[in-house]
Amino acid sequence: MASFGSASPIEALYNNHHAWLLSWLRRRLGDASDAADLAHDTFVRLMVSARGAAVGEEPRAFLTHVAKGLVIDLWRRRDLERAYLDALAQLPDAHAPSPETQMLVIEALLQIDRLLAGLAPHTRQIFLLAQLDGLTLQQISEQMSMPVITVRRHIHKALVTCMSVL
Repeated sequence: MASFGSASPIEALYNNHHAWLLSWLRRRLGDASDAADLAHDTFVRLMVSARGAAVGEEPRAFLTHVAKGLVIDLWRRRDLERAYLDALAQLPDAHAPSPETQMLVIEALLQIDRLLAGLAPHTRQIFLLAQLDGLTLQQISEQMSMPVITVRRHIHKALVTCMSVL
């Protein structure tokens, strides 16, 4: 907390706009607890980043921008969790992983999702054709109408990106 009457920029931002952001998130999400979590996460994100000092003339627009990213992350996480849990529901009970393992898998899937989202669209598509569909370089080259060497470069770029987090 700031000393005697002088609030830090983040503290002042929080005091002046937290209630508004919380209300905005409640309307957007329809859930008070999710809204409270994301409002909190928005200010935490600002505190740990250099962007917090650069709010500028439109603090609500800035807060909305940060909060929208967190809302998208929440929705993406829930979609991924739902898809994974739906796939698990198809398994016999004896093969179902423990709740701890399920959470580890979901975290790994989210990390993979973030990595893939960070790739250029062509690179991501080529990488997925190779990894998920099992297409050869030549098959991808024909499907994407690009030289094999370009396909190889895209796959290399994707693999280097994936390996960078290990």
